[in-house]
Amino acid sequence: MIDLHTHSSFSDGELIPAELARRAKVAGYRAIAITDHADASNMDFALPRVAAMAKEYSIYMDIVIVAGVELTHVPAALMEQEVRRARALGAGIVVAHGETIVEPVETGTNLAAILAGVDVLAHPGLITEEEVRLAAEKGVRLEITTRAGHGYTNGHVLALARAHGAKLVVNNDAHSSRDLVCAELRRKIALGCGMTPEEYRQADAEAWALVSRSLCL
Repeated sequence: MIDLHTHSSFSDGELIPAELARRAKVAGYRAIAITDHADASNMDFALPRVAAMAKEYSIYMDIVIVAGVELTHVPAALMEQEVRRARALGAGIVVAHGETIVEPVETGTNLAAILAGVDVLAHPGLITEEEVRLAAEKGVRLEITTRAGHGYTNGHVLALARAHGAKLVVNNDAHSSRDLVCAELRRKIALGCGMTPEEYRQADAEAWALVSRSLCL
């Protein structure tokens, strides 16, 4: 399993990065991206520190750790600027906090994130067909999430991704060790929203492709 969307104590997660990585390893994950909530106020503080830890600790912890960010409630007009800032600071994975139906995310965030070329658009809610077509064109992965609330629209995201050829990944949006679901439950959640076993395997392949690319940066 691979999880490209997790949070440590650098934002609203419960665990410091090393413990998060250790617990993910024990839960059966072979790679995680630590993608703390970020904007212009904290990105230059958290990201370089997580990146340094990830580089040093991965080999000793027997799990690939990728430093990233989740750009969260960033104004849509500034999304491209913040994506560039994140990559300049060493983000291997850039996630955007999409227009989930359970939070007051600014309308237009999904489109801005896709146009800015994020790696993963997290919990994109009632994303439009045009946005999904654009995500497919630009290679932006759409998230199927195991997280309660955000996962209410998984079926909608899957249906449009399937119709327009957009790539998918399956993430936990983990804020604690309890959120690192086991392999069986992860698969059941994915299949439960309508994914086929082949689509589930392909989502894992897409996640690994992003991890592999990040290791070459």
